[in-house]
Amino acid sequence: MEQRIDKINYYLNIAETVAQRSTCLRKKSGTVIVNNDEIVSTGYSGAPRGRQNCIDLGYCSKKKFFPDVRHAGYDACRSVHAEMNAIISCSRKDMIGATLYLVQYRTETGNYEENPGCCQMCRKLIINAGIEKVIVRDVSEQGYQVIDVQEWVENDDLLNGKITY
Repeated sequence: MEQRIDKINYYLNIAETVAQRSTCLRKKSGTVIVNNDEIVSTGYSGAPRGRQNCIDLGYCSKKKFFPDVRHAGYDACRSVHAEMNAIISCSRKDMIGATLYLVQYRTETGNYEENPGCCQMCRKLIINAGIEKVIVRDVSEQGYQVIDVQEWVENDDLLNGKITY
């Protein structure tokens, strides 16, 4: 008898499919926001509507201006992050208590992002949107990690000097 996929991996697989629309040359990211077992929004990383994407330009502007910096230089990045795009495409009432599923993988290898997660700006947006949990696909034995958003509120890494990504 064939086993059904569990709900977490079901939504993570959808987020992975959404990530295939991503236009970033470095990292593909896809997000699905789910509330009451219903998809309320999706998002992938890419330039703002009407602007040229990095895949169209043929280069990564962030890498061009900040070649050795991984978790900084976001002002030079052309992309709106997947989490941001999903949040701006949804009403707050539909996100209160929701779960955000996130998949990120490197374009050069196709491997899932090691130490995946949300940047500080996306964390702030997720907190204000009322999203309760973030589930991120990773390379661990379980295949994902579950993050309680309330922990981001209580352990404000911008105040304690321990900025994490």
